[in-house]
Amino acid sequence: MNENSDRLDPLRKRTKEYSLRIIKLYSALPKKDEVSKTIGKQILRSGTSVGAQFRESCRAKSNADLVNKLEGCLQELDETMYWLELLLESGIFSEDKLKLLMQETDELTAIFVASVKKIKSK
Repeated sequence: MNENSDRLDPLRKRTKEYSLRIIKLYSALPKKDEVSKTIGKQILRSGTSVGAQFRESCRAKSNADLVNKLEGCLQELDETMYWLELLLESGIFSEDKLKLLMQETDELTAIFVASVKKIKSK
């Protein structure tokens, strides 16, 4: 592994763990309810896409390409937060069940925002 891979490895692991947590959330949703199924499919798609898009960003060909891919991560995180908010506000899941995942969504968003700002400032 090169120096860049070593530096990015913790975030690779973190975004993969985030995807696994989204999969567990999806698995815990009520299956009989059409609303839960619809939201579940959306959150599964957007939430697991974060890690995949981050992996793509690790192979960016330029700073512009990197920014573009990281902004894709941000879009998916924002969409995932929207679905998490709907799960909470609709009463499908309690705040206790969603709090940590929402917190992780916020933290990953902050990391990617800071990264994009740093790259753009160069």
